[in-house]
Amino acid sequence: MRLIDVNQTIDNASFTPFHWKVLFWCSLIIIFDGYDLVIYGVVLPLLMEQWQLNPYVAGLLGSSALFGMMFGAMGFGMLSDRLGRKKTIIICVVLFSLTTVINGLATNPWQFGVLRFIAGLGIGGVMPNVVSLMSEYSPKRNRSTLVALMFSGYAVGGMMSAGLGIWIVPNFGWEIMFYLAIVPLLVLPLMIKFLPESVAFLMAQNRQEEARSLLQKLAPQQQITENDQLVVPPTNVQKAPVLELLRGGRTLSTLMFWTAFFCCLLMVYALGSWLPKLMSAAGYELGSSLMFLMVLNIGAIVGAVGGGWLADRFSLRSVLVSFFLLASASLVLLGYPHPMWLLYSLMAVAGATTIGSQILLYAYVAQFYPASIRSTALGWASGIGRNGAIVGPMLGGTLLALALPHQMNFLALAVPGAIATLAIALVGRGKAASQPATEGQMATNS
Repeated sequence: MRLIDVNQTIDNASFTPFHWKVLFWCSLIIIFDGYDLVIYGVVLPLLMEQWQLNPYVAGLLGSSALFGMMFGAMGFGMLSDRLGRKKTIIICVVLFSLTTVINGLATNPWQFGVLRFIAGLGIGGVMPNVVSLMSEYSPKRNRSTLVALMFSGYAVGGMMSAGLGIWIVPNFGWEIMFYLAIVPLLVLPLMIKFLPESVAFLMAQNRQEEARSLLQKLAPQQQITENDQLVVPPTNVQKAPVLELLRGGRTLSTLMFWTAFFCCLLMVYALGSWLPKLMSAAGYELGSSLMFLMVLNIGAIVGAVGGGWLADRFSLRSVLVSFFLLASASLVLLGYPHPMWLLYSLMAVAGATTIGSQILLYAYVAQFYPASIRSTALGWASGIGRNGAIVGPMLGGTLLALALPHQMNFLALAVPGAIATLAIALVGRGKAASQPATEGQMATNS
């Protein structure tokens, strides 16, 4: 009988068809998630006209889903430690897809806002769990790349939302965009069949046979048999996982992660909710304004994948610091007149370094914390960061209502990027950063 270290087996595994399967399903879920989230920015100009919304009310409506995401990220992040990653992800997908479909039937802002809040619970809850699952099954040498590649599905979903909106919204109305959210429900049976459960959860539930079967698929060269004993290195985590985020020299880093999440999500959701309206207010037609949103998400895909590739070769911290600096610079420059090709280029850079940075932040948190508290760390960082996401749409509405010069709108959105730069530069300055063993445990298993 051999003793098989689960963490080392996952860390050192070669890339197999099993990894492709996990990457595919996690990416597909994030694509659905991104579509449902970006949809509001796509339909906002038409909603404001149809329901005679002022910018403040429109900003509050945009924030309703984000309130839900805050509670969903924290609540479902912790609930998954009891129910398992797979079951929690399925619950979240059903919640946000079904509610988004019903959202197309809303006849007034109050109904719309309530339904968006409920959908937000599922949208926010699925993110930390999918990131955690992808981190757990990724080999250590290309973990950042795989997590970033998976999370770029968020930008793909946003791009699909903007692309379909250019054609559907002017011709068929905004409701159709919400009805299309039924697609995740149609593929749900396949998701239930093929999405694997977390090995860490199976081990905690003493379901060794299922864990052994999954490990054999991701590391067939190990030739794991039913006679082998699977082991997970013990952890010293006590019964208060949230407080554990502030122990072991992690206090400064945890607070800086929360600050960076807040600032990054503020920029992402202010742009996602208000970019088409801001650009149309600056004189661009609706179709052209939606194209800016599409370019933003195309840039996000390049930023996420390219940032993940760079992070595996340098460090996530240095890549994120560079990205946030570029985000601030590109947003400032977007406020001034430029040739159209340069505007699109700056918009792509802004997407790469705002949405792309958000994706890399998830990967950084997943790698920074020990496996036993990773889901809680992701849930709380995402949940507290959602306050920035809530402020973002309201800030956009306020800026529009104040009728400031065009460049001032983008200057205001660039300030959080500078704050996030400083926050990430301070991550890892505490005692925990000097413990290489922790890094080895970090992104293996959740």
